[in-house]
This record gives sequence, structure tokens and C-alpha cells, in this order.
Amino acid sequence: MEIKRFLEKLASDAPTPGGGSASALAGALSASLVAMVAGLTLKKEKTKKKSMEEIRKKAIAIQRKLLRAVDKDAESYQEVLKAFRLPQNTEEERLYRIKMIQRAYQKATVTPQLVCECSIQLLNYSNALIIKGTPIAISDAGVAAFLADAALGGGLLNIGVNLACMADRSFVKKMNLVMKQLTRKRKRMMKDILNRLERIKV
Repeated sequence: MEIKRFLEKLASDAPTPGGGSASALAGALSASLVAMVAGLTLKKEKTKKKSMEEIRKKAIAIQRKLLRAVDKDAESYQEVLKAFRLPQNTEEERLYRIKMIQRAYQKATVTPQLVCECSIQLLNYSNALIIKGTPIAISDAGVAAFLADAALGGGLLNIGVNLACMADRSFVKKMNLVMKQLTRKRKRMMKDILNRLERIKV
């Protein structure tokens, strides 16, 4: 979706796109900056060619995944709304509606989990670029980290919101464990990144 059109839709009173799509976009922006800084470093420092080419290639792949996730998140929420609109005139219809609502909520956790996993990778790459990237683009690497952190936070929030509506306790338990692991990684990596950025002389 074109960025101007996306922002207009995001600012409207329509339920989609929403925070999940915005989180995916933040991640895609982070990936773009990671690719840019790796590319600039390639030009400036030939000795780092192999590592920078690898980061750039992987960042572009993540960017494409997250761009698709912008639309996929909106689509998954539409499926939740569609399930809520199912008829419930009979007991059979009521039970079927409940089943489809639960299924839609479970599917709605898939895209934010992808956003979270991609964001963790982007935090890794941002940190590597803060350390090894060209000094002229260190602020860009820092912004990439902040955008990845925002995407990760949004993804975690959206998973949690969907889990709160689910009756499958085993699935909820499994996803809560995944969220705890992602949160621990996020805190550890952002602490490291912030410490490095604070040491930069402005």
C-alpha cells in the first residue's frame, strides 16, 4: 500500500489498518535503515564487505516480510470482525460462531509474532551497525534500533490483546512463554544498544 494512502486510512475511523499494521510498518522502516547503513558502510570500508553484504541482504528480506505483514495484520483483524458477525439464532449457530471467533483470534496472533521475531533480528543488526558500521550513519543505526523496538513492543501488545480473548489455555500458556522470552531478549538488547549510543560524543 502506498505510504500516503496508508497514513490516510490509518488516521480514519475505520478499524483497519490499526496498531498491528503500524507496528509492521515501523519494523519495515527499521529494516530499510539497516540496509542503508550496511550499504553506506560497504562504500566506505571495503574490509567489512562480507558482513555488511550479509546484513544488507537479510535486512531487505525482512523489509519485504514486514511490508506484507502490514496488510496481513489488517486482514486477520477483518477475519475476527467477520466471525463476530456470524448469525447466532440457534444453538448450533451460536457454537459455530464461538468456534470461528476463537479460531480468528488465534490466527490473529501469527502476524504480530512474525513482527516480533523480525524485530529481534533487526535489533541484532542495528547493534552490529552501531559497533561496526560507518560512523557517519551511527544515528541512522540508532533510529533503526528504536523503530525495531517500537515494532517489537507493538507486536507483543497485539499478541497479548488477542490472547486475552482466547479460551484455549494450552495455546495461551505456550504464547505467554514465547512473549516472556521475547521480552527478556528485548530488554537485554535495548540496554546494550542504549549504553552504546549514550557513549557517542555529540
